[in-house]
Formats: sequence, C-alpha cells, structure tokens
Amino acid sequence: MSGVMKRMGMIFRAKANKALDRAEDPRETLDYSYQKQLELLQKVRRGVADVATSRKRLELQLNQLQGQSAKLEDQGRKALALGREDLAREALSRRAALQQQVSDLEVQHQTLQGEEEKLTLAAQRLQAKVDAFRTKKETIKATYTAAQAQTRIAESFSGISEEMSDVGLAIQRAEDKTAQLQARAGAIDELLASGALDDQSGLAKDDIQAELDRLSGGTDVELELQRMKAELAGGSSAQQQAIEGGGAAAPQDRTQQSHPRFEK
Repeated sequence: MSGVMKRMGMIFRAKANKALDRAEDPRETLDYSYQKQLELLQKVRRGVADVATSRKRLELQLNQLQGQSAKLEDQGRKALALGREDLAREALSRRAALQQQVSDLEVQHQTLQGEEEKLTLAAQRLQAKVDAFRTKKETIKATYTAAQAQTRIAESFSGISEEMSDVGLAIQRAEDKTAQLQARAGAIDELLASGALDDQSGLAKDDIQAELDRLSGGTDVELELQRMKAELAGGSSAQQQAIEGGGAAAPQDRTQQSHPRFEK
C-alpha cells in the first residue's frame, strides 16, 4: 500500500511539474525576481536609516553628557576656589560618573557608525546588482519575445502550429468527405447502369434497354421518312384522280345527306 501511495505521489508531482512548466512565463518570473530584489533593497535602505537614526540619537546624548561633565568640572573648580573642598569633591565624583556614561556611549556610537557604514556599502552593492539584473532582465525578455515570435512564424509557415494544424485538419476532412461523396455517387451510377439497383423513379434504364429504345426509335424514323417520300413522289396524280372521280358525286351525296328519303 505504501508503494502505491509513493507511486501516486510521484505521478502527481510529475504532472504538477509539467503543468507548472507549461504555465510558466520566463518574463513574468524575471519581473517577479526583480520586484523581490527591489523589496530587499528597500529593506536594506530602511535598515541604514534606522542605524543612522540611532547613531544620531547617541550623538545627541553624548553632547548632552559632555555638556553636563563640563559644567560639573567648572562647578568643582569654583567650589575649590571658595574653600569648599567637599563640594568640589562631589562635583568631580558626579563628573566621573558622567564620563563613564560618555565612554559607554562613545563605544556604542562607534559600533553603530561601523554598522551604518557596512549597511551603506551593502546597499550600494545591492543597488548595483539590482541595476545589473534589471538590464539583464530586459535583455532576456526582449530575446525571449523575439524568439517566441520567430517560432510562431516558423510554425505558421511549416503548418505545425495549433491554429494552422486546425485549419489543415479542417481542409483534410473536407477533401476526404468530398472524395467519399464523389466515390459514392460514381458507385451508385455504376450500379444503376448495370441493373444491380432498381431506379425507383423509373427514369434510369440499363444499357440493353437503352439500345433497344434507340433501335426502335431509329426504325420509326426510317418508316416515317419512306412514307413521306412516297407521298411526295405520287402525290400530284393521286390528288388529280381524287378530284376528277369524286367531284360530281360530292354534291349528290351532300344532297342525299341533306334530304334523306324515307321508304314506305
């Protein structure tokens, strides 16, 4: 069971990696990395500003303590001049305590000043790296865009792009369907001509029937042509005889037809 789960996990990771690789755009990745570097640079700059602020605060405290130390020294000197040795000793004691604080603050000030210098140098170096990365990023993005355009053009010319492949497949399907319909129409015509299929409309005829109809039609035409020739050849004499033989009888027949006799 554990082996099956491990295999399923490996397959899932492989599929996810492939999907992420397909969805990843190097230009977007470069822009994201550049944005992160800018954020890091901004943090370093804020760090430098914070350290400089702390250093400046220590400088103000040092100036204040040094001022108080100088004042106590002056007070001790005046008290000693007035014969107040006890007051002079107290003033010098307080001054000594302030001097210890001044020494500690000077050490902290030097430490902060060193940190500020380090952070300033780091910020400068990081700024140079960010600028260099920005230049390289724009160069890579331009090169990638140009390569992508060239690849699409090449795929369009070669017909292996998705759009052109769809068009090519559509043309191929149309050609195949046209050829199939043409072949089917030709096969049906051959079957009708051979008599293997009956024409339900009664219009189509096979070869033998068509030949018989052609011969019959030709015979009728020949007979009609011979009859017309015979009429043209003997037409004049026959017409004259018909006129002479039937000219007198015609009125009588008409009279008889007009006035029929009734026998008793």
